[in-house]
Amino acid sequence: MSEQSFSVPRAPSTKRLEPLRRVDAGVLDIAYYEAGPSDGPAAMLMHGFPYDIHSYVDVAPMLASTGCRIVVPYLRGYGPTRFRDATTPRSGEQAAIGADMMALMDALEIERAVFAGYDWGGRAACVGAALWPERCIGLVAVNSYLIQDIARAMVPARPQHEVALWYQYYFQLERGRVGLAANRREIARILWRQWSPNWHFDDACFERTAVAHDNPDYVDVVIHSYRHRFGLAAGDPRYTDLQRRLAELPPITVPAITFDGDADGVTPATDGSASAPKFTGRRSHRVIPHAGHNLPQEEPEAFAAAVMELVEG
Repeated sequence: MSEQSFSVPRAPSTKRLEPLRRVDAGVLDIAYYEAGPSDGPAAMLMHGFPYDIHSYVDVAPMLASTGCRIVVPYLRGYGPTRFRDATTPRSGEQAAIGADMMALMDALEIERAVFAGYDWGGRAACVGAALWPERCIGLVAVNSYLIQDIARAMVPARPQHEVALWYQYYFQLERGRVGLAANRREIARILWRQWSPNWHFDDACFERTAVAHDNPDYVDVVIHSYRHRFGLAAGDPRYTDLQRRLAELPPITVPAITFDGDADGVTPATDGSASAPKFTGRRSHRVIPHAGHNLPQEEPEAFAAAVMELVEG
């Protein structure tokens, strides 16, 4: 691929991805931002916890300017996205967020797309790429292979790595549920600073995203996500078969570009070799200097260029 350059300037911290659209997609009424030509090569840009679609406030216009169709959805439990049935379990399990992305593609009649994301969104992208490779042009994922090995969830990491996961252990307790409900902004701000020490976001930038956490299902979905990944909460029965397939840790066969930020405060950067066996197609791993966990928002040019590399083949 030739060197990709973008002339789109960085958005101010008050710029919003608007207008939003909505569509019935499986169990959700999904709110999403779309840009670019409807007949262009598609890219699904998936955000993580505790962030929102504005992680792609710079990436989206960069890609749209090249002729890509960009879809940036609010995940279940975030922003204006809502469950269509009050009785649906507020699951945050990996199979659910992967299935949500595929249901959105179906609703929008998108046959194939680049799946791109980080954190929860990177997990959704990995799930989609592994289970529905025929729908995936290629994968862009921060922190490499993100499908959870729940069977080994109780195997401890090195102590210095466990420290960064304090919030995951906090959320196992009812005290953590109550704390997240009462202090969702304070917890998110702490995590942003911990995970991206070189990213100097301002109050307007933070608040633009934090309002997405006022979703009435946010606490339930977040708490379930972190309990399910440790094997401490049952999943939604509708995803049992998908979760069984994910428990086998399926390989990713599509072309992939993976990233680490060398200042990521939750997932330390690596050379990618440990996860290499899980990528059986063409894969390139890149470490981005000074970048933290929210890599699309911190280093949008690098992220957008990776998506374009896969689009161009």
